[in-house]
Amino acid sequence: MAVPAQFKAIQHHLRTAQEHEKRDPVVAYYCRLYAMQTGMKVDSKSPECRKFLVKLMDQLETMKKELSDNDSINQEVVGNAHIENYALKMFLYADNEDRAQRFHKNMIKSFYTSSLLFDVLSVFGELSEENIQHRKYARWKATYIHTCLKNGDTPQPGPMDEFGAEGLGPGPSPGIGFTPGPSGPPSANYNNIQIPPGAHAPANTPAELPPPTGELAPPTEVVKPVPTPRTGAAVDPPSLSNSQPQSAVQLSPEDFTKAQKYCKYAGSALQYEDVSTAVQNLQKALKLLTTGKE
Repeated sequence: MAVPAQFKAIQHHLRTAQEHEKRDPVVAYYCRLYAMQTGMKVDSKSPECRKFLVKLMDQLETMKKELSDNDSINQEVVGNAHIENYALKMFLYADNEDRAQRFHKNMIKSFYTSSLLFDVLSVFGELSEENIQHRKYARWKATYIHTCLKNGDTPQPGPMDEFGAEGLGPGPSPGIGFTPGPSGPPSANYNNIQIPPGAHAPANTPAELPPPTGELAPPTEVVKPVPTPRTGAAVDPPSLSNSQPQSAVQLSPEDFTKAQKYCKYAGSALQYEDVSTAVQNLQKALKLLTTGKE
């Protein structure tokens, strides 16, 4: 079904959903859910938009029934972890390619698609500051690298702080929109994008993962980005033995939700055989449950 002109802002999220229909139905579902929620805010009254939204709702309802036994659909915390891990995996693949100075359409698309998935995370609530920065950086990088290649210039690898927020290397500033061909990201326009030093690499993400889509060939050489400071300090397991007994700790419902979220993140990390990330998230959950503090 054709996307109404009023819904231009969500057409790329719907395209991402279509691309993941068979590859990852959970990603497709939440991309459509984001598109529907956003579309409702934009225009739910005009006949064209209303008809489109009704069809989208029907599509979501059908998908929900088909995926009724999938925890990522039934439990928000699991769905949140699934989409965030997927977005970070795409981000890291593109970041590794960028730092190794392997500039190509797939890495541009990977940066751009990760930014769309960070948008989608808003269906679960407000984005963390870290994910907001990842989204800005991914969109800026997709724009910048595409424009450089289009103009025959060599992009500068790494975050902008490595070559100055004012001087963005060869090519125009990130405020310039772009319209690549079918293999690249859709046309877009990004303005006033800022990224703090070190915020280019996602935290709590495996450093060596294959790209999430069939289109993206895994890098022959993985260049690990400089890690960012993690939001919670790693807990040394022996130190937990000195923590307060559970009965003495007053835990709020929010604490239990956070602990559950850490456990789900750990489970997702294990799917990618990333032991260190799983351990770090389990340690965070343990610390929260035993001390009441993150």
